Amino acid sequence: MLHPLLGRTLVGHVLAAAEPLGAERTIVVVGHGAEQVSAHLADVAPYAEPVLQASQNGTGHAVRIALEAAGGVEGPVSRSPERSVSRSTVVVLNGDVPLLRPETVAALVAAHEAGGAAATVLAAEVDDPTGLGRIVRDASGALERVVEERDATPEQRAIREINAGIYAFEGGLLRAALGKLSTDNDQGEEYLTDVFGLLATDGRPVAVHVADDAIQTLGCNDRAELAGLRRLLRDRVNTAWMRSGVTILDPATTWIDVTVTLEPDVVIDQNSQLRGATAVAAGATVGPDVTLVDTVVGAGASVVRAHAVGAEVGPEVTIGPYASLRPGTRLARKAKLGTFVETKNAAIGEGSKVPHLTYVGDATIGEFSNIGAASVFVNYDGVAKHHTTIGSHVRTGSDNMFIAPVEVGDGAYTGAGTVVREDVPPGALAVSGGPQRIFPDWTERKRPGTPPAEAARRAKEREREAQHDGGDAGQPRTTSGDTATE
Repeated sequence: MLHPLLGRTLVGHVLAAAEPLGAERTIVVVGHGAEQVSAHLADVAPYAEPVLQASQNGTGHAVRIALEAAGGVEGPVSRSPERSVSRSTVVVLNGDVPLLRPETVAALVAAHEAGGAAATVLAAEVDDPTGLGRIVRDASGALERVVEERDATPEQRAIREINAGIYAFEGGLLRAALGKLSTDNDQGEEYLTDVFGLLATDGRPVAVHVADDAIQTLGCNDRAELAGLRRLLRDRVNTAWMRSGVTILDPATTWIDVTVTLEPDVVIDQNSQLRGATAVAAGATVGPDVTLVDTVVGAGASVVRAHAVGAEVGPEVTIGPYASLRPGTRLARKAKLGTFVETKNAAIGEGSKVPHLTYVGDATIGEFSNIGAASVFVNYDGVAKHHTTIGSHVRTGSDNMFIAPVEVGDGAYTGAGTVVREDVPPGALAVSGGPQRIFPDWTERKRPGTPPAEAARRAKEREREAQHDGGDAGQPRTTSGDTATE
């Protein structure tokens, strides 16, 4: 139940489908991994009450435990002011149908209550019913019973109308029928589906409501089926966004969580993943090869071949290729992060640029500044993190090290290769390197016998030969093959 599927877990998707009905109480029966599932419910659906089924004795047993925990089904059962639900309607959902739509559950309940049924099952017509319960109708077409595949006859297994595992019951009749369930079946369990046969035998009206789309009733029993559901949900999500005005250039390689929000005229290029609470504003371009997690992208921004987690990207910002935005990154309008730039907990002002090969961590950069290539904001001293502040209209040289905490004032410059250890006043130039010094033959003396020393020796020999040849300039040199060369 906790396997993720485009922004929600399996059980999270089912709860999202049920929540619009406004039930007074939502009870989730937990068994295997009960502590984990209960903790997850507390995070994503605090209104859902976990109830433990210590021994998994079947679906009927699970529902009986839930009703006992509910303490009865009398009294109002709706939190929704728009809709009045029958005082005793109980809806039962399987936890592994993540493609289920809220409107389908609402239609099931409406049909159940309008028809005055004691129980209504959601059914679907499928091409391959293998492994699923069958809807068995009588000669008049009315529901006779629901049969699990293990207990079905060959004729019943040929039926393609299947039980989706989603039901609406009249609460009092459900409670009474659950007390009559037996375990006389192939699995030795209490089947909830046997309630339909018991009610029909008692002359109670039972009904079938057929789903408009069989795909949304699909469940999963293994990771292969889960992957299949993920693809189906991807297609549903992408189609909905494209019909709302978003351009998705390659839907087959674009994965968008159901929790993501997009505005019209967003363009998403191939191999892109938008996850979590990501939001992209109108006119922005994302991709190719982009992953955004809990990231906000402003209008007209461009993000190419980048990975961002917990970042805020302002309007008309340019990012990539090959940039990594870690949590706390905030980019103001028209800022730029270029190739192989990494940022973390960094606020970069309007129009400022970090073009390439740079790490900016725990820093504030003002407006319209430029950070030179191959620079590092040295924010960690081995014990604590420290902050660097770069002012506005600053120009820093390539290969700079900013040893935090340090501040570079507005309009200041730093030279290439500078290690900035002290604050630089506004308008000043900071350099840290002295005149270049050369120590001849150092490698051969200090690293004798190493490959670098051997390379240096060969280079010097070539230089000497070139100098010797230069002394005989203009005179042909004859080889053993009598070929003249210069």
